Amino acid sequence: MSTVNADRVAEKIKVMVVDDHPLMRVGVASIVNARADMTVVAQAGTGEEAVTLFFKHKPDVTLMDLRLPGMSGVDSIRSIRETHPRARFVVLTTYEGDADIHRALEAGAQGYVIKGMPYQTLVEALQRVHTGGRFLPPPVARALASRMPDSELSAREQEVLTLLASGKSNKDIASTLGITEATVKCHVSAILLRLNVSDRTEAVVTALHRGLIHLE
Repeated sequence: MSTVNADRVAEKIKVMVVDDHPLMRVGVASIVNARADMTVVAQAGTGEEAVTLFFKHKPDVTLMDLRLPGMSGVDSIRSIRETHPRARFVVLTTYEGDADIHRALEAGAQGYVIKGMPYQTLVEALQRVHTGGRFLPPPVARALASRMPDSELSAREQEVLTLLASGKSNKDIASTLGITEATVKCHVSAILLRLNVSDRTEAVVTALHRGLIHLE
């Protein structure tokens, strides 16, 4: 390879694509590799693989799905940034809830793109994040702006909410978590208050919409 060609390769934005669906990875990689200013240096199907490949290839920007088998996308971002705090990430996911967006940004993502958006949006996100900027397209920014203050659930409230969504009664939840029914009722009341809803069904619907819980 000539010096000129080597310089051109070095100037390209090095991208790692992380998604558990092979067809999605191939499609996204094709979009990236079709650009003169970008190249895919690695592809991963799990969070654990993403962490390993990041240390091997040192991508400039990582495209990270949130829903992955084993280690989640958010946990993968956190793990990588523990040793590479300047690592850059663009989340590419189907999750549109404000809680999903908040968790990803809190973990260290600088961009957030919803699958189904125009591919130009993805390209712009990679370019913006690579130069040190932040990229939140209007629908994502609006979802984040709608996030209510003091709506963050505690770890225990999150557990209770997840069990509520699975259809368990207060008695079942108490048995599963090893707490009393009275304590469960207190947690349920707190959940309703934080989500600004009036009953359990509405709490589950709201939680699904916001990305506080997900149906497998």
